[in-house]
Amino acid sequence: MADLDGIFKAYDVRGLVPDQLDEPLVERIGASYARFLIGGTEGEVAPSRVLVGRDMRPSGPGFVAAFARGVTSQGLDVVDLGLCSTDEVYFASGSMDAPAAMFTASHNPAGYNGIKFCRSGARPLGLDSGLDRVRDDARADLEPMGEPGVVTTADVLEQFVDHVRSFVDVDRLSPLSVVADVANGMGGLVVPAAFEGLNPKLEVMYGELDGSFPNHPADPLQPENQADLRARVLEVGADVGLAFDGDADRVFLVDEQGQGLSGSTTTAIIAAAMLREHPGATIIHNLIVSKAVPEVIAEGGGVAVRTRVGHSYIKAVMAEHDALFGGEHSAHYYFADNYRADSGLIAAMVVLAEMSRSGQPLSELRQPFERYAASGEINSVVADPIGTMARVEEAYMGADRDHLDGLTVDLGDWWFNLRSSNTEPLLRLNLEAADDEAVAEHSAEVLTLIRGKES
Repeated sequence: MADLDGIFKAYDVRGLVPDQLDEPLVERIGASYARFLIGGTEGEVAPSRVLVGRDMRPSGPGFVAAFARGVTSQGLDVVDLGLCSTDEVYFASGSMDAPAAMFTASHNPAGYNGIKFCRSGARPLGLDSGLDRVRDDARADLEPMGEPGVVTTADVLEQFVDHVRSFVDVDRLSPLSVVADVANGMGGLVVPAAFEGLNPKLEVMYGELDGSFPNHPADPLQPENQADLRARVLEVGADVGLAFDGDADRVFLVDEQGQGLSGSTTTAIIAAAMLREHPGATIIHNLIVSKAVPEVIAEGGGVAVRTRVGHSYIKAVMAEHDALFGGEHSAHYYFADNYRADSGLIAAMVVLAEMSRSGQPLSELRQPFERYAASGEINSVVADPIGTMARVEEAYMGADRDHLDGLTVDLGDWWFNLRSSNTEPLLRLNLEAADDEAVAEHSAEVLTLIRGKES
């Protein structure tokens, strides 16, 4: 039996194939997911079908077939959506009001695969909202229930593209030059479809669907994986670059000078744009984004609500506060009109619309939203994460502190968050200050407390 505790993460399943995740286990997970759905949760009607999509990883077709066997063994039907981006599957779940599973390991290397789940209407499913029950039931072979379900197929790409375009006035988009590095991931399918026939002119880099990622890892959060895109933007004189991850639900932007935008900056740009159309709206942001984000929201007449890191938390808080939009530092951007799900494509369209409206190059458009300097995430291996975090907190007892997600310490002109990894003996430090010099000084100070030596 595989280590299910090791592959069931906070809000998805992810593991090495076949050592941690293979077809027999996937079939059991399919059956346990169906059993969970049939049992339902309070106020939720049990569904009759489950939607299933997959990315381009070689293990995907076999995993989808195995998962379908598990689901149909419990009497539910399966609708196979085929090759999809994750945000396309969320759209299908929302528009068809059905639970869904997406087979992807997102930005992880080629040897991995995984499953992202949602309930009907693209509502999140995490360990604290039912995924733990799916995990526990997957430990055993569940007996078949009732008449077996059937498997059918559907293609929702055209409807998804229409949905993405509905967030902007496509007729007002300028003839911008756009380069998209899709890293041999699912962006190679959905990005050209979304841009077809529009004024912006699209060039796609590494558009062949190839789960071995022959050009570079599909993780645009790491600056080195944006290097090819930055170079190409400069080479062809493009107005903007778009860097998608493997399942194409995240996007990072690069301006015409080849400089990348942080997830915080993009969140602030989108928040300002949406508040212009919806004054007074509530905007969600996780606690690691720049302080510029809540400042921009307040300046736009909106209400900023701070939350933990992670899509299941963001979606839940969006529902609680009837929020219009939500953003994370990791380039996940959530839209109320997208069933509160995240979409890199929608975010990209909104930024292109802002560039078209303002007439400014992205290097100028970004400037009012970049007010501070940030350390980025700094990881430290520690033997005792809890004890180490307590020691760091003790050193800042006179500062404003909270424990919404790990430890956040705010000293006025600089602040930091320290969070432990769910899977490794790591502490993750994110720090923001007035400028790069202050970031370096204060990062060294906090890292000395974490690591017990000069850093």
